[in-house]
Amino acid sequence: MASSTVQKFYRSASWIVLACLVVPMFASYYFDDMFSSISYLFENPSLTELGWDAAGYGLYASGYSVLCVFGGLVIGGLLLDKWGVRFSGSIFVLMMAGGAGMVLWALLSGGPSSLTLAYVGVMFFGLGSEIAGTAVTRSIARWFKGGPMAFAMGVQLAIARLGTAFALVLSPRLVQQQAGHVYTLAETARPAVVGMGLMALGLILWAVFVALDASAGKARREEVDPLKEHTPSSASDPAGAPDDEFRFSDLFKVLRNPNFWLLGLLCVLFYSSVIAFKKFAGAILIPRFDIPAQTAGWMISMLPFSTVVFAPLFGILVDKVGKGTRWMMIGAILALVAHALLAFAPAGVPFWGYLAMIFLGFGYSLVPAALWPSVPKIVPDKVLGTTFALINWVQNLGLLSFKWLSGVILGTGPEGPVHVEIMFSALCVLAVVVAVLFCQISARHPELQLDKANS
Repeated sequence: MASSTVQKFYRSASWIVLACLVVPMFASYYFDDMFSSISYLFENPSLTELGWDAAGYGLYASGYSVLCVFGGLVIGGLLLDKWGVRFSGSIFVLMMAGGAGMVLWALLSGGPSSLTLAYVGVMFFGLGSEIAGTAVTRSIARWFKGGPMAFAMGVQLAIARLGTAFALVLSPRLVQQQAGHVYTLAETARPAVVGMGLMALGLILWAVFVALDASAGKARREEVDPLKEHTPSSASDPAGAPDDEFRFSDLFKVLRNPNFWLLGLLCVLFYSSVIAFKKFAGAILIPRFDIPAQTAGWMISMLPFSTVVFAPLFGILVDKVGKGTRWMMIGAILALVAHALLAFAPAGVPFWGYLAMIFLGFGYSLVPAALWPSVPKIVPDKVLGTTFALINWVQNLGLLSFKWLSGVILGTGPEGPVHVEIMFSALCVLAVVVAVLFCQISARHPELQLDKANS
């Protein structure tokens, strides 16, 4: 097979690969947020045959990050680089689906052990989802290297977050609110049944991706790599030089890289100001702007819906124009403006809430579109999985801390919403500072090509 033929196959197949990879992530985001808009089910144990209360639901929700924080993310990232995406990624995709299956079984079976079973299930689901997401990002980075990488990552992010929006809109229709009604186990589990259907489709398409990835690897081992990638033959990507095989000692090289820490710090500061906010958005928006819960739900849904449109567009912008570090800084500034409005805008005027969501939606699309494509520029290909996993680990540590702190602040009294927004504003100020430092790094080290266009 001629090199040009291999290259043509690789370029055309990359979009099929992307189509296969986005579905498992869509399913993951949906399953994670399937109860967000119907959490009223757990206000009182007597409302459902399941018998969970708000504290039980909170325990269930917190289970997602447990294995991630306590070493699972780091180990998973190391395995991705050591054994490759096809093998390691498949393990964690199956773990994600298996954990979701345990949650569904707990919801359908009920009983006093249902919460324990669901908690264990969501722990496995959370770790599987996070490493599967790392595997997806790593695969996109390699398949689209030298091409529209930021656009491809933006598309993947947009479709994944559409899973959240789908959950916010669909779940209230699947489990309709009825005064005085006691919800059966089957009714409560309806969103999870849909989620498992999505998981099954995601598993099928992941298998298609594995087959395509293996074919591309075989083809490129037979020819000189026209894209000049250097990856180990044991990895999911086409074979590279033996000298580039991953070693566990490479982990310490990543940890000694100051650019890794800057990106990780920006990630944890920015995402904490958005994701932790989303978990408590209703408790903030309803008292601040004197709106009903349904209106607050639509206001919050502007975040995932906006990323569906703007994440791919900003990805194209980063690919064509470059200046990635500048876009990170602008996105952090937009988030700062949003939280400043939520903290200090006149109370009881919903307009300010909608305006804040617009700014936050732009920032939530722009920062990831520039941040994630920058990772392959600061570390070698052979440690991409480890690096993505480490950044996500740092992010999860921050989320765990700031979600807890947000709840504590909101429980202090009527001024809680304002005080928690001041905290989020402070996080955004620090994120802007880190983004400025990263801009300076780019200017001092042009060899990193952090602000170079990708295509």
